[in-house]
Amino acid sequence: MYESDITQFIKQLKVEKPTLEAEQRQGRALLWDKAPIDLDERARAAQSRVQQQPYVYQGE
Repeated sequence: MYESDITQFIKQLKVEKPTLEAEQRQGRALLWDKAPIDLDERARAAQSRVQQQPYVYQGE
């Protein structure tokens, strides 16, 4: 059965480094998998935010 060069490379890489998939999952969890958003806390933060002036560097 035919296997492309890329498929062979990936299989060889997984054999040489068996922890590769676990490391990838750990990296994904670090960057992408986030805790659910608390909507009450988010609304409170939005209400307590101070409005910024349109032009910050304008002297009064």
